[in-house]
Amino acid sequence: MYTLLKPITVREKLLEANMHIFTPRDFELFSQLPSQKVKYFLEKESGEDGLFLRLKKGLYGLRTDLPSEEEIANRLYRPSYISFEYALGYYNILPEMTYIVTSATTKPTRTFEVTDKTFSFLKIKKEAYTGYILKKEEGKSYFIAEPEKAIVDYLYFVVLGKKQPNERLYTRFLKKEKLVEYSRLYKRGKLIRLIEKL
Repeated sequence: MYTLLKPITVREKLLEANMHIFTPRDFELFSQLPSQKVKYFLEKESGEDGLFLRLKKGLYGLRTDLPSEEEIANRLYRPSYISFEYALGYYNILPEMTYIVTSATTKPTRTFEVTDKTFSFLKIKKEAYTGYILKKEEGKSYFIAEPEKAIVDYLYFVVLGKKQPNERLYTRFLKKEKLVEYSRLYKRGKLIRLIEKL
Protein backbone atom coordinates (compact mmCIF):
# COMPACT_ATOMS: atom_id res chain seq x y z
CA MET A 1 0.00 0.00 0.00
CA TYR A 2 2.80 2.40 -0.93
CA THR A 3 0.30 5.02 -2.16
CA LEU A 4 -0.51 5.53 1.52
CA LEU A 5 2.63 7.61 1.85
CA LYS A 6 0.70 10.60 0.51
CA PRO A 7 -0.51 12.39 3.67
CA ILE A 8 -3.99 13.18 2.33
CA THR A 9 -4.54 9.54 1.35
CA VAL A 10 -3.13 8.32 4.68
CA ARG A 11 -5.60 10.52 6.58
CA GLU A 12 -8.56 9.26 4.54
CA LYS A 13 -7.56 5.61 5.00
CA LEU A 14 -6.95 6.03 8.73
CA LEU A 15 -10.36 7.66 9.18
CA GLU A 16 -12.01 4.86 7.18
CA ALA A 17 -10.34 2.35 9.51
CA ASN A 18 -11.34 4.45 12.57
CA MET A 19 -7.67 4.68 13.62
CA HIS A 20 -7.42 8.04 15.37
CA ILE A 21 -4.71 6.88 17.80
CA PHE A 22 -2.06 4.30 16.90
CA THR A 23 1.39 2.92 17.62
CA PRO A 24 4.09 2.49 14.96
CA ARG A 25 3.26 -1.25 14.95
CA ASP A 26 -0.45 -0.49 14.36
CA PHE A 27 0.55 1.75 11.46
CA GLU A 28 2.91 -0.87 10.05
CA LEU A 29 0.16 -3.52 10.04
CA PHE A 30 -2.34 -1.06 8.61
CA SER A 31 -0.10 0.25 5.82
CA GLN A 32 1.74 -3.05 5.09
CA LEU A 33 4.95 -1.01 4.80
CA PRO A 34 8.39 -2.04 6.10
CA SER A 35 9.13 -0.74 9.61
CA GLN A 36 11.92 1.59 8.36
CA LYS A 37 9.52 3.33 5.94
CA VAL A 38 6.91 3.59 8.70
CA LYS A 39 9.47 5.07 11.11
CA TYR A 40 10.59 7.66 8.55
CA PHE A 41 7.01 8.60 7.60
CA LEU A 42 5.88 8.96 11.23
CA GLU A 43 8.90 11.13 12.08
CA LYS A 44 8.44 13.30 8.99
CA GLU A 45 4.71 13.77 9.57
CA SER A 46 5.07 14.48 13.32
CA GLY A 47 6.62 17.89 12.71
CA GLU A 48 4.87 21.17 13.44
CA ASP A 49 2.73 21.13 10.27
CA GLY A 50 2.61 17.35 9.88
CA LEU A 51 -0.33 15.02 9.70
CA PHE A 52 0.33 13.43 13.11
CA LEU A 53 0.57 14.60 16.69
CA ARG A 54 3.03 12.65 18.83
CA LEU A 55 1.05 12.02 22.02
CA LYS A 56 4.01 10.36 23.73
CA LYS A 57 6.88 8.11 22.67
CA GLY A 58 5.41 5.36 20.50
CA LEU A 59 1.88 6.79 20.34
CA TYR A 60 0.46 9.04 17.62
CA GLY A 61 -2.83 10.68 16.75
CA LEU A 62 -4.28 12.33 13.67
CA ARG A 63 -3.67 16.05 14.27
CA THR A 64 -6.84 17.06 12.39
CA ASP A 65 -9.09 14.39 13.90
CA LEU A 66 -7.95 13.74 17.46
CA PRO A 67 -10.27 11.55 19.49
CA SER A 68 -11.87 12.77 22.71
CA GLU A 69 -9.73 13.52 25.76
CA GLU A 70 -11.29 10.50 27.47
CA GLU A 71 -10.12 8.19 24.68
CA ILE A 72 -6.66 9.79 24.70
CA ALA A 73 -6.46 9.22 28.47
CA ASN A 74 -7.29 5.51 28.05
CA ARG A 75 -4.53 5.05 25.43
CA LEU A 76 -1.80 7.20 26.98
CA TYR A 77 -1.16 4.90 29.90
CA ARG A 78 -2.45 1.35 30.19
CA PRO A 79 -4.08 -0.18 32.13
CA SER A 80 -6.16 2.81 33.25
CA TYR A 81 -9.70 4.08 33.62
CA ILE A 82 -10.97 7.64 34.17
CA SER A 83 -11.76 8.34 37.81
CA PHE A 84 -11.28 10.85 40.66
CA GLU A 85 -12.29 14.50 40.05
CA TYR A 86 -12.80 14.15 36.30
CA ALA A 87 -15.30 11.29 36.71
CA LEU A 88 -16.96 13.06 39.66
CA GLY A 89 -17.50 16.13 37.45
CA TYR A 90 -18.76 13.91 34.63
CA TYR A 91 -21.40 12.41 36.95
CA ASN A 92 -22.25 15.82 38.54
CA ILE A 93 -21.09 14.56 41.95
CA LEU A 94 -18.79 17.58 41.88
CA PRO A 95 -20.48 20.75 40.60
CA GLU A 96 -17.66 21.58 38.17
CA MET A 97 -15.51 19.78 35.60
CA THR A 98 -11.77 19.82 36.14
CA TYR A 99 -9.15 20.92 33.63
CA ILE A 100 -7.09 17.80 34.35
CA VAL A 101 -8.20 14.41 33.05
CA THR A 102 -7.67 12.13 36.07
CA SER A 103 -7.33 8.35 35.81
CA ALA A 104 -6.57 5.36 38.03
CA THR A 105 -3.85 2.88 37.09
CA THR A 106 -1.93 -0.01 38.65
CA LYS A 107 1.32 1.35 37.21
CA PRO A 108 3.49 4.09 38.79
CA THR A 109 1.89 7.55 39.02
CA ARG A 110 2.52 9.64 35.87
CA THR A 111 1.46 12.92 34.27
CA PHE A 112 1.39 13.74 30.56
CA GLU A 113 0.84 17.04 28.74
CA VAL A 114 -0.90 16.77 25.37
CA THR A 115 -2.10 19.83 23.42
CA ASP A 116 -2.25 22.03 26.55
CA LYS A 117 -4.23 19.38 28.41
CA THR A 118 -2.93 17.59 31.50
CA PHE A 119 -3.55 13.86 31.93
CA SER A 120 -2.87 12.59 35.45
CA PHE A 121 -2.62 8.88 36.33
CA LEU A 122 -2.61 7.86 40.00
CA LYS A 123 -1.52 4.43 41.16
CA ILE A 124 -4.05 2.40 43.13
CA LYS A 125 -3.83 -1.11 44.62
CA LYS A 126 -4.31 -3.96 42.16
CA GLU A 127 -7.06 -5.36 44.39
CA ALA A 128 -8.96 -2.07 43.97
CA TYR A 129 -8.56 -1.95 40.17
CA THR A 130 -12.21 -2.64 39.37
CA GLY A 131 -15.55 -0.83 39.32
CA TYR A 132 -15.23 0.73 35.88
CA ILE A 133 -17.37 0.43 32.76
CA LEU A 134 -16.91 0.79 29.01
CA LYS A 135 -18.82 3.93 28.05
CA LYS A 136 -19.95 4.24 24.42
CA GLU A 137 -21.42 7.53 23.24
CA GLU A 138 -21.38 9.64 20.08
CA GLY A 139 -18.94 7.34 18.30
CA LYS A 140 -16.41 7.28 21.14
CA SER A 141 -15.67 4.60 23.71
CA TYR A 142 -13.57 4.68 26.88
CA PHE A 143 -13.27 3.16 30.36
CA ILE A 144 -14.59 5.26 33.24
CA ALA A 145 -15.24 4.45 36.91
CA GLU A 146 -18.78 3.89 38.08
CA PRO A 147 -19.95 6.87 40.20
CA GLU A 148 -19.48 4.94 43.46
CA LYS A 149 -15.98 3.79 42.50
CA ALA A 150 -14.93 7.30 41.40
CA ILE A 151 -15.83 8.71 44.82
CA VAL A 152 -14.12 5.85 46.69
CA ASP A 153 -10.94 6.30 44.60
CA TYR A 154 -11.03 10.04 45.30
CA LEU A 155 -11.66 9.67 49.06
CA TYR A 156 -8.87 7.08 49.33
CA PHE A 157 -6.41 9.79 48.27
CA VAL A 158 -8.10 12.28 50.63
CA VAL A 159 -7.53 9.80 53.49
CA LEU A 160 -3.88 9.45 52.40
CA GLY A 161 -3.54 13.26 52.52
CA LYS A 162 -2.73 13.42 48.80
CA LYS A 163 -5.94 15.23 47.80
CA GLN A 164 -7.92 18.02 49.44
CA PRO A 165 -11.42 17.12 50.68
CA ASN A 166 -14.26 18.82 48.81
CA GLU A 167 -17.33 19.78 50.85
CA ARG A 168 -19.49 20.13 47.73
CA LEU A 169 -19.78 16.44 46.85
CA TYR A 170 -23.34 15.50 45.87
CA THR A 171 -23.73 11.88 46.97
CA ARG A 172 -27.49 11.53 47.42
CA PHE A 173 -28.13 9.25 44.41
CA LEU A 174 -25.17 6.91 45.07
CA LYS A 175 -25.72 3.31 46.23
CA LYS A 176 -24.42 2.96 49.80
CA GLU A 177 -23.78 -0.80 49.62
CA LYS A 178 -21.63 -0.31 46.50
CA LEU A 179 -19.67 2.49 48.17
CA VAL A 180 -18.92 0.28 51.19
CA GLU A 181 -18.04 -2.69 48.99
CA TYR A 182 -15.54 -0.65 46.94
CA SER A 183 -14.06 1.02 50.04
CA ARG A 184 -13.24 -2.40 51.53
CA LEU A 185 -10.99 -3.18 48.56
CA TYR A 186 -8.52 -0.59 49.85
CA LYS A 187 -8.36 -2.28 53.30
CA ARG A 188 -8.14 1.04 55.12
CA GLY A 189 -10.34 1.51 58.20
CA LYS A 190 -10.33 5.31 57.98
CA LEU A 191 -11.66 5.18 54.40
CA ILE A 192 -14.39 2.66 55.28
CA ARG A 193 -15.51 4.82 58.23
CA LEU A 194 -15.54 7.94 56.03
CA ILE A 195 -17.67 6.16 53.40
CA GLU A 196 -20.10 4.87 56.04
CA LYS A 197 -20.70 8.47 57.21
CA LEU A 198 -21.71 9.68 53.70
